[in-house]
Amino acid sequence: MRATLIKLCSCLGLLLIAFSSLAAIEVHEFDNDVDRKRYQSFVEEMRCPKCQNQNLAGTNSAIAMDLRRELVFMIKEGKSDKEIVDFMVERYGEFILYRPRLNSSTLLLWGAPVFLLIAGIILLLVIVRKRRTLDLASGESGLSAEEQARLTDLLNNTQDSTSHTNKQEKQ
Repeated sequence: MRATLIKLCSCLGLLLIAFSSLAAIEVHEFDNDVDRKRYQSFVEEMRCPKCQNQNLAGTNSAIAMDLRRELVFMIKEGKSDKEIVDFMVERYGEFILYRPRLNSSTLLLWGAPVFLLIAGIILLLVIVRKRRTLDLASGESGLSAEEQARLTDLLNNTQDSTSHTNKQEKQ
């Protein structure tokens, strides 16, 4: 009895797994390859209004399915890309576009990275120049007196041996 129940549950589990993969496929028929490519481009470039950071192609939410159906209908109706995008933006706002258009409301969005990059470079240059002028004004090299004396001796010895070697080569 128990063995039969285990076999029955196993078979039911396998059937559920097999049929669940068939339920997730959404197929749209287009008249030509150009319309299919337009549809694919739209579902990859438009964001799902409900899902966080997912495009229409990557989600199975109810609103994404509705939007995909609407896209198919509008493409088959012969609407241009601009008409489709304008309709979606009018209905859902600029949020639906992964790459929002450049206008007065999105100017900050597009300009902020450039502004921050330029401000960062200017700040870096100011800091480097201040440090350089402070180091030159203080005359300190960052070495202790003992280390500075040792460095001077090494440099003098190197210069003496170099000049001595040069004199020998000339003779």
